[in-house]
Amino acid sequence: MNRSKWVAIVTGAIALLLSFGYLLLVQLLDFRGEMLPAPIDLSLLQNLFIV
Repeated sequence: MNRSKWVAIVTGAIALLLSFGYLLLVQLLDFRGEMLPAPIDLSLLQNLFIV
């Protein structure tokens, strides 16, 4: 019974560390600023309409 308590405490601590790490990572990525869309390559469309 004592061993199962320690396993539960350790796995809970690991889960908390992972969750805080994930939240920190998300905040750092969000701190970078607004996401800009990728540039669109219009040369393919231009080649279709050249007669």
